[in-house]
Amino acid sequence: MQLKKKLLALCAVLIVLGGSCAFGAGKKAGAAAELLPHQTADERAPVVYFVRAVTGDALVKVYDALGWSPKGKTGVKISTGEPPASNYLRPALIAAVVKKVNGTIVESNTAYGGSRSSVALHKQVVKDHGFLDIAAFDLQDEDGVMTIPVNGKRLDVDYVGSHFKDYGSYLVLSHFKGHLMAGFGGAIKNLSIGFASGTSADASGKIYIHSGGLRTKGSFMGEQIPFLESMAEAAQGVCRAMDGGKNIAFVNVLNRLSVDCDCDGHPSEPDMHDIGILASLDPLAIDQASVDLVYAAPDSASLRTRIESRQGLHTLDYAAEIGLGSRAYRLVELR
Repeated sequence: MQLKKKLLALCAVLIVLGGSCAFGAGKKAGAAAELLPHQTADERAPVVYFVRAVTGDALVKVYDALGWSPKGKTGVKISTGEPPASNYLRPALIAAVVKKVNGTIVESNTAYGGSRSSVALHKQVVKDHGFLDIAAFDLQDEDGVMTIPVNGKRLDVDYVGSHFKDYGSYLVLSHFKGHLMAGFGGAIKNLSIGFASGTSADASGKIYIHSGGLRTKGSFMGEQIPFLESMAEAAQGVCRAMDGGKNIAFVNVLNRLSVDCDCDGHPSEPDMHDIGILASLDPLAIDQASVDLVYAAPDSASLRTRIESRQGLHTLDYAAEIGLGSRAYRLVELR
C-alpha cells in the first residue's frame, strides 16, 4: 500500500509537469490516469475536463467539451479585478468564450472599499480593464438586492443583485488562486461572494456570508468556519436557483497562481507555474480537482500553506456534506 501511494504521488508530479503516467488498467482513451487523490474511474462521477494550455483557444476547447447549451440570456460571471495590478482574467483570454455564449459580463460591487465598491467606480474599472471592448457589462446590484432561498445551517437566504433574475443561464468563469480570508478562490467562491451584493443600502450579501449569517451591514469580519460554510451554502443557493444547477456551468483558469485574490490590487507575485484550464458542470468537483492539481505541483508550497492556514479545505468538506456536488471526479485531459 505504501509503495502504491508513493507511485501515485510520483505520477501526479509527472502529469502536472507535462509527462504522463498510468496506474492500473482499464482506463478509457483520452482520460487522464487515476493519479490525484479524489480522481476516480467511476462512471457515476462528474467529469472535469482539463487542458494544459492557458490560451483563448484552449478555453473554448475545454468549454466545448462540456456539451452544455445555455438557455436564454447568458451571464458570464467573472472578477473584474482590483486595480492596479491584480491577476484577473484578461479580456484577450476570455473574449472568444464570452462571444461563443453571446454572454454579458456580470459582477457585483465589493464590500471592503477599494475601487469597485460603488457603481461609478466599478464601471470605470471595467472600462479601464478593457472588458467593454469584448462584451456588454451588467453590474448586478446596481439597482438593489433580491434574495435567493438557502435554508442552510448558517444562512436563511442569499442576497444577490436584483439583476440576477434577468438571466436564464450563467457561465461561472473563475481565476483560481489563493485568498487572504478563504484560503483559495475558485468556482464556489465566485458563486457565493462573487454573486453576493456588495456595498448596498438594502443589504450586503458579502457581509452576510463573511459574518456567517449574523448581519448584512457593518464589519464583514467573522469567525472562520461559519464564513467558509456560508460560502458553500450560498453557492448551493445560486445553483438551485438556476433550475437545480442545469443552467450553470463552470470554468477554472489555473494561471498566475498567487497566494492573493484578484480583490487585492497589490498581490504577491506567483511563485509557481501555470497549470491549465478546467471545466465542469459540478462546482465542487472542479474546485476539488483544482486543489488536487495545485497540491500535486512541486512548486506549490506557498499556495498550499495559504489554503491550510485559512482552513480552506473545510469549504470542500462542507460543500460535500450539504450536497453541493461531488468531491470525486473523472479527469479527462484534452490534447
